[in-house]
Amino acid sequence: MWRLGAFFHEMGFGLLSIFLPLYIVSPAVGGSVIDVGVMSAGALLACIPFSFLWGYLSDRTRRYKRYILLSYLSSAVFLYAFTFTSSVFSLVALYIAMSAFHVADEAPKNVLIAELYSSEEWERSFAFYKVFTESGWLIGLLAGFILSVMNVSSTFTFTFCCFLNLAAFLLSLVLVADPMFIFERKLVRMETTVDFASRGIVLTSNLLDGFPLQEKLKKENVLAFCAGLTFFSLATSMLFTPMPIFISAITRDAQLPESLVFAVYVLSSLGATLGYLFTGRGSYREAAKASISRIVLLRGLLALLLALTLHIAIYQLAMTALLLFLMGAAYAVFLAHTLSLSMRLIPARKAGLFNVLIGIGGACGSFIGPFLAQLSFFYVFVAAGAVFMLSWISFKAFT
Repeated sequence: MWRLGAFFHEMGFGLLSIFLPLYIVSPAVGGSVIDVGVMSAGALLACIPFSFLWGYLSDRTRRYKRYILLSYLSSAVFLYAFTFTSSVFSLVALYIAMSAFHVADEAPKNVLIAELYSSEEWERSFAFYKVFTESGWLIGLLAGFILSVMNVSSTFTFTFCCFLNLAAFLLSLVLVADPMFIFERKLVRMETTVDFASRGIVLTSNLLDGFPLQEKLKKENVLAFCAGLTFFSLATSMLFTPMPIFISAITRDAQLPESLVFAVYVLSSLGATLGYLFTGRGSYREAAKASISRIVLLRGLLALLLALTLHIAIYQLAMTALLLFLMGAAYAVFLAHTLSLSMRLIPARKAGLFNVLIGIGGACGSFIGPFLAQLSFFYVFVAAGAVFMLSWISFKAFT
């Protein structure tokens, strides 16, 4: 039940994720795709130090609920402030400021899941949490579609998102509780160290007894994991920051209603929901590692296939929607596995490092993507595919 607040929180940001870029480039505001990129990059850059700060403070104080509440309440306040301006500069500045507080719940909720469940259940628990919140994101996109068809004002949309986050705050105030004991992550790291030492002793003993080595003693390459995560975030942000503008251009050229942009993202979110449903069903650790490499490779190939849609006059929107559906499903599997692995690899008081790495890649991609989109979306898709391949190489080194 403690996840219920996150459901409404994600619902509000699911709606905002598509509405805000379209609103900025609309005639009412007069912004450009570069403004969207600057907003997204600035927000992610602001998230980098704050992600680490919130993760450090929550682990140091062992109080996770207060940072979840801070995220939801501050989001509601900032979203209400959005209703008082239509200036590009003000909208960008408010979004960047909001993002610094918005990430206050990321590391705490990851730690809550890690400490409330045994390590064998981490992947299943992360997947269940994500499918629950992704459902909220999906409903938020559907709400955005309905509001777009109804042609409601921007003030009403921002106020609606504000009330959703206020509901998330009130529900979390009642339902979220800090765990009584904090030890699961420490036990996992101790088990990993003991297992590594045990395998080393066995291999040494076999070697001294004259037996041939059947396996290599290989320690996990944490640096490769971090590099792969950063490259993946870079490619994803590069691809998806200008994506609403790309889909909007397709609907405009085909003389279709712009509300279909929300419909396409509903399919993508549905793909992610299905991906979470099929993740964590008895997955073993080594199988999860192998899955990460395959998923990253698949995302790279799908990004390159998006470049082919530029040469398809008929069914271009349908092909794009299908590819985004598959990318959403792939992302779900990737995120559930990497979140689980990060809880094993990242030490206590550095729980925010996962979001820091995501933020570094995302900030760079948020600027590069719109810049390339100004030239041609072909460059966006090819560049994103190439960076996904760099991520795949990094994760291969990790596994």
